Amino acid sequence: MSSFSALKEIAWKANTGLPQTGLVVHTFGNVSAIDRAQGAVAIKPSGIPYADLRVDDMVVVDLRNTILEGSLRPSSDVKTHLLLYRTFPAIGGIVHTHSRYATAWAQAMRPIPILGTTHADICPGDIPCTKVMTDAAIRRDYEEQTGQQILKTFRSHSYEETPMVLVACHGPFTWGRTAEEALYHAVMLEEIARTALLTLQVNPGTHRLKKTLVKKHFQRKHGPDAYYGQMHAVSKGESKR
Repeated sequence: MSSFSALKEIAWKANTGLPQTGLVVHTFGNVSAIDRAQGAVAIKPSGIPYADLRVDDMVVVDLRNTILEGSLRPSSDVKTHLLLYRTFPAIGGIVHTHSRYATAWAQAMRPIPILGTTHADICPGDIPCTKVMTDAAIRRDYEEQTGQQILKTFRSHSYEETPMVLVACHGPFTWGRTAEEALYHAVMLEEIARTALLTLQVNPGTHRLKKTLVKKHFQRKHGPDAYYGQMHAVSKGESKR
């Protein structure tokens, strides 16, 4: 049995979740998962339809993009994923899609403003959009430069508090502590992008959510005294025994 079997299963399961959530069409999009102890990343192979995707099709590479296991070519976005893994040590999974609403904001080259509490439940500020890549960068290693555009944007953002980004003219990337969480963030990003667009259509003058509401909603799910959900309730109950 392959030493990467568990990692490939995680990556395969997350990739098959993309069409189930309606985030991708045809072969667009990909998910990767990392095993940091092994220094290995499993990612979708390039151009394989999701309906045909098998666990054994997952390609395993190291953090410098040397293939460790697999007979197929990895996703063309693999270098973007690897740069993010090398730079963001707390992430365990990455998702890239061309989902309709998030991609619309990316193509408009606009960050998604924080307008309501649904957004604040996920991120404490606007969802950033990178700058447009220069011609010189495009002529270099394009996928590596895509990652560099993301890293430049996150000089002024926390990758842990804001686990998502729009790449200008291209589309969204999301990440999380696991591939499953990265997929959840991709779903929520698409919902936030859709709701923001509808909000601005109803009222183009809508103001950003006030800071007190932003702080309340973000902290109740992600802060040190978070109380949303059952895990927090269980841990607090145990601590009193």
